[in-house]
Amino acid sequence: MSIRRTHLAALFVLAALGLTGCGGGGADAESTAGAAPDAAQADEDMAEGETSARQVDAASSVVERPAGTTAALQEPAIIQVGSMTVQSEDVAAARFDLDKVVDAYGGSIADEKTTASTDSEVRLSRVVLRIPSADFDEAMIDVGKLGKVTASTRKAQDVTGQIIDTQARIRAQEQSLQRVEVLFTRAQNIRDIVAIEAQLSRRQAELDSLKGQLAYLEDQADMSTLTVYLEPTPEPPKPAKTTEQDDDVAFVGGLKDGWHALGEIGSGLATVAGALLPFAVVGLLVGVPGAVAARRWLARHPVRRPATEA
Repeated sequence: MSIRRTHLAALFVLAALGLTGCGGGGADAESTAGAAPDAAQADEDMAEGETSARQVDAASSVVERPAGTTAALQEPAIIQVGSMTVQSEDVAAARFDLDKVVDAYGGSIADEKTTASTDSEVRLSRVVLRIPSADFDEAMIDVGKLGKVTASTRKAQDVTGQIIDTQARIRAQEQSLQRVEVLFTRAQNIRDIVAIEAQLSRRQAELDSLKGQLAYLEDQADMSTLTVYLEPTPEPPKPAKTTEQDDDVAFVGGLKDGWHALGEIGSGLATVAGALLPFAVVGLLVGVPGAVAARRWLARHPVRRPATEA
């Protein structure tokens, strides 16, 4: 009986020790189970922080589009470009009237180059106009009324698809920036922070470039460009002369030249005669009495000739 009691007491002790061990093991297991998610979460955050830069690098070369994005319905966007050459008898007046056309349609002058002559008269003028696209046709008609249109060109380009595509790319780029900013807030080390900052800067630059392209397309579609060349009206050509008319003109011209030469010779002779006339008068006044006196003297004193030898 004593031995049996001893065995029973030993069993109770072992059972108590077993329960205590199980309780301690359960507590250890519970504490381990509680610590395991925290460690796993930390490891997951570190791994995600380390791979975030690689994810951004892989996605940076792809322009993402939002799910379900479709081309928005909007009015057609058309870029119109034209040029006109207008001849006018008064280029300065035509240039002034061109300003009236621009003001009437609420346009503007983008560029101008005017050439003037030595007396400050406007000879040539090149003016680049920006006209609202809705009034482009009427503006070209009014510009043509400034004079005679000798040349006119016009081109149109539909950029509706480009505008819609650029708008979609801007929205996708903005969403991409938001995702990168989220990754930046979850970065765990300096390397990831530097890498994500570089991606933020690059994507922001791409977004600014897309916005600039969209602004340019919308401006070109809203305001059309018209280049106007103002020139003076050329003088009418002189009629061509026939051969007979040329011969007649040559004969008449030769006759006029002959009369002119004869007149010049007569004028020269008259000049010489006028110059010699005073000398002739003096010669007559002196020479005639001298000649008479000489003849009388010779008559009174005849010249004796020597006798000839027999």
